[in-house]
Amino acid sequence: MVAHSGLLTVMDRAARKAAPRLRRDFNEVQHLQVSRKGPADFVSMADKRAEQTLIEELRKARPDWRILAEEGGELPGDPDKPRFIVDPLDGTTNFLHGIPHFSIAIAVEDPNGSQGKPEITHGLVYQPLTDESFWAEKGRGAWLQDQRLRVSSRRDLSEALIATGIPFMGHGNFAEWSRIFGAVAPEVAGIRRLGSAALDLAWVAAGRFDGYWESDLKPWDVAAGMLLVKEAGGFVTDYRGQDMAMQRNQFLAANDGLHSKLHKLVANALR
Repeated sequence: MVAHSGLLTVMDRAARKAAPRLRRDFNEVQHLQVSRKGPADFVSMADKRAEQTLIEELRKARPDWRILAEEGGELPGDPDKPRFIVDPLDGTTNFLHGIPHFSIAIAVEDPNGSQGKPEITHGLVYQPLTDESFWAEKGRGAWLQDQRLRVSSRRDLSEALIATGIPFMGHGNFAEWSRIFGAVAPEVAGIRRLGSAALDLAWVAAGRFDGYWESDLKPWDVAAGMLLVKEAGGFVTDYRGQDMAMQRNQFLAANDGLHSKLHKLVANALR
């Protein structure tokens, strides 16, 4: 059995504390589908309640840390200490439609990382409906429960299953996405859009997906998942293949054998 660090135990406990209410709310959404008013307000309440639980739990354990949360924004704390980055419900649209694919994502960012720059040191992506807890610590690998994760070993694009997020109403650059899709789709075995960036990245780490691309995301969508992929032996870069994913808000993740091939396809498509 692999032991969590104390900090990951805190994160895991917080996610599991928020999960039962989310599961109950998700079952409730099924009944609301048929009502005229629709479940949208209800789901935004579920989101906020889950975030409240996460913040309370994390604050209990690390009262002086800052928290960046999807709903609540930046909550103050000691600037020299790490901060939690929290997404209480990644996959809100799935949740809203009764699709059982969503997650809770929590990451820790150290303001004074290895090169004096902020870096993600701990990540957790928890799927409340399947009870899958994907977690990673910098330098200690990526794990699903107590099973070590490795990115897939596929080397041929023709065998690769690639995940993406498709731009929608006011989010993302559809022309850019279409060019990338046009370049990647004919070369690969399939492309999937499942609707939770955090789980997409966790699934790349677990070898279920061979690669992933998406842009126009927020830190709470990707912080935990990026660490999972890296600790599972994969790469996460921007579309130019540089270590600037967060700054450029472009995320290209894949195993070591496919990343450069995907990056070439994407870079050529955007030329």
